[in-house]
Amino acid sequence: MSDSIAPASPPPLLRRHIAAATVGNALEFYDFITYAFFAIQIGHAFFPSHSAFASLMLSLAAFGAGFATRPLGAVVIGIYSDRVGRRPAMMLSFTLMGIAIVTIALIPSYATIGIAAPILAVLARMVQGFSLGGEVGPNTAYLLEAAKPLRRGLIVNWQGASQGIAGTFAGVVGMLLSETLTPSGLDAYGWRIAFLIGAVTLPFGLMIRRALPETLHRAEENAVAQSRTGSLGEILHAHGRLIVLSLLVIVGATVGTYVTNYLTTYAENTLHLDPVTAFGATVVNNGVGIFAVLLGGWLSDRYGRRWVMVLPNVLFLVLVVPVFTWMVAAHSALALLAGTAVLSLVGALGIGAFYPAFSESLPKRIRGSTFAIVYAATVSLFGGTTQLVVTWLIKATGSPLAPAWYLFAATAAGTLAMFFMRESAPVKIAMEVSHVR
Repeated sequence: MSDSIAPASPPPLLRRHIAAATVGNALEFYDFITYAFFAIQIGHAFFPSHSAFASLMLSLAAFGAGFATRPLGAVVIGIYSDRVGRRPAMMLSFTLMGIAIVTIALIPSYATIGIAAPILAVLARMVQGFSLGGEVGPNTAYLLEAAKPLRRGLIVNWQGASQGIAGTFAGVVGMLLSETLTPSGLDAYGWRIAFLIGAVTLPFGLMIRRALPETLHRAEENAVAQSRTGSLGEILHAHGRLIVLSLLVIVGATVGTYVTNYLTTYAENTLHLDPVTAFGATVVNNGVGIFAVLLGGWLSDRYGRRWVMVLPNVLFLVLVVPVFTWMVAAHSALALLAGTAVLSLVGALGIGAFYPAFSESLPKRIRGSTFAIVYAATVSLFGGTTQLVVTWLIKATGSPLAPAWYLFAATAAGTLAMFFMRESAPVKIAMEVSHVR
């Protein structure tokens, strides 16, 4: 559907509509990332082995299978959102996620049904990946189109914040289950409880999404990107520089997200801390991330996107190796939780400015699909492999600092790309126009 179709007086979008889109996104991410938090237990259930390392690696490989189908979901559901609408696209992705989460929760163990167990687990993860690949682009586009121009940064970042909300809730569930169940109970059925908690929220998620008003055909105020003519190929070519830079930024952000999410497994396997402390790192990481990504969006609305992206990332590069060194040397819950909080705070600030910068720089005609495809392709390649790579690097080098150096390299590439992105914040564009006049 072309940008040019717009009703004269679109109805106002209310806070409850933005909240509904955010809650639905959070539920999808809870379902997807819960697997990462219970990778060890899922490995025991579906991928038994005489080697604990081999079991964990097989479980993480199945986790990575969910990333293989994310680009396909981004293409199919992202294009659907640009042609038909944001709401039906988000409904489709949510329904598919529901089917997958129930399937994973109810698959019998390898001991019960043999090779069918890991096959079903991998297939369910692939459906999850397809679903989530098609969720992020339409959801981000919806929030941008629902927001007032001077509040885009804050509103769009509820998409990122919802991921933190999901991670925090998943971490709390993990802590409670680890605290109340024995290790054998957590292995046998505790992780299934965490998945079923996500499953019972599905009717609620479908209900709130069905009530959302459509934003695809709404008039757009002060849009930075207003490409209304030319073929799809010409429009994509015109925004090729932005797409390449955004790919690099998301590489750094993705590695950062999955290294910090991996801290639950890292704390247990490498630092040999107890499971409750390990899940506590997840809660701290995501809780601080929620605050920081919203703060980054809010700051970018007032002071512009570009420097709010770059400066926190430079600070992150300075801190990442010393913080990991401290965590390894101290070998304590305090060092793990405080180090996680520092990295999460600094890392999420820059991403809070990036989400609106990328999405508002894309024309509406390609916004949902392009954001989805760029995000999903990058996350698939680096999100799906980061935990495998980090686990392998630690074993191959014998150094518990291997994740820090991997994270440093990825963040450096993303920071350089941020530096070359053009300013897109409406407040800055308005200032430039007034200076010209």
